[in-house]
Amino acid sequence: MSYETFEIRGHGADGKVAHLVLNRPDELNSMTPAMWRELPAVVERISASGRARALVISAEGRHFCSGMDLAVFTGSSDEPSPFEPATAASGAARGLAFAHLVRELQHAISTVEHARMPVLAAIQGGCVGGALDLAAACDMRYCTTDAFFTVQETNIGLVADLGSLQRLPGLIGDGMTRELAYTGRRLSADEALRLGLVNAVFEDHRRLVEGVLAIAAEIATKSPAVVHGSKVAVRYARDHGVVEALDHVALWQAGMLSPEEMAEAMTAHAEGRDGDFADLPPERPVF
Repeated sequence: MSYETFEIRGHGADGKVAHLVLNRPDELNSMTPAMWRELPAVVERISASGRARALVISAEGRHFCSGMDLAVFTGSSDEPSPFEPATAASGAARGLAFAHLVRELQHAISTVEHARMPVLAAIQGGCVGGALDLAAACDMRYCTTDAFFTVQETNIGLVADLGSLQRLPGLIGDGMTRELAYTGRRLSADEALRLGLVNAVFEDHRRLVEGVLAIAAEIATKSPAVVHGSKVAVRYARDHGVVEALDHVALWQAGMLSPEEMAEAMTAHAEGRDGDFADLPPERPVF
């Protein structure tokens, strides 16, 4: 399938790593209405297939993403804004329409967090506004030395509403999240590494993409069921207390533990080779 705002590239001979590339560098990969439609569609398709064991999101050009395109709010001659439906003349109707729009955008970001495979972000240059929401929803983030991160909504009179304020405290702490949200200042690559927002910093874009794809390829050698279970357990622990999270992972283990995959993992490790593991089963509509 072809997309207006993304390019999908397989990585490796077996195609176990999917590579989604933002490919509108002249427009700073801004988040247009088309991107907001395509992002959840492509991530859900990759997740449902079960073939890809990791997904890398990167971008062409100087900047990873400049954030929300104003066309999302103002519309255009080709694509009217969902914020301006004909029925939204009154203040109440307009508010309801805006809340619906925000929830749709939130859903698009959350598809990344809920994808069955890990999602790794490779970030160069600016990661601004909605792009930071997207990055925060990924499992891991990596960047170049020139990268910077901004809660840009503060600078344009908005409360950030697509996930940064909800996800960043678990990544960089409550106090620093508040500082970024209250000031709208840029967070540098060095600060991002020190705070734990990114796992590593690379010298340039080429090394960044190569390095992140290599990490994704290593993930792809592990049992997809175990990696998926680990992702579910970490996410559940973030949103629940320790007691509840321990009970959850005990029940997960009781239902999902595979003695066959355990034996294969230990044998492969002893023999110095990659394990031979089944893909996740495809997710298909039940009805």
